[in-house]
Amino acid sequence: MLVRTCGQDAGRELDGCLFETRTYGVAALEAVAAGLAQDRTAVRTALTTSWSNAQAGGQISRRKILKRTMYGPTSFGMLRRRVLLAA
Repeated sequence: MLVRTCGQDAGRELDGCLFETRTYGVAALEAVAAGLAQDRTAVRTALTTSWSNAQAGGQISRRKILKRTMYGPTSFGMLRRRVLLAA
């Protein structure tokens, strides 16, 4: 939303974008802008870097699915083998 509101330079012009968003007069947008302003460094980093944690998130999701499918009458040993085989 912030990138759409302030354009592709939102990371470099974060303070101006947050001020502009607060002037819209919409309480929900003002609250979001205030929250983003509290952690400017993290927001600026997220907008300007190309890093992604999608690979780690995918691995974690896969482990959770394996764990959930093994709930029930299975033992820890079976869960361990299943996880090791999936890796």
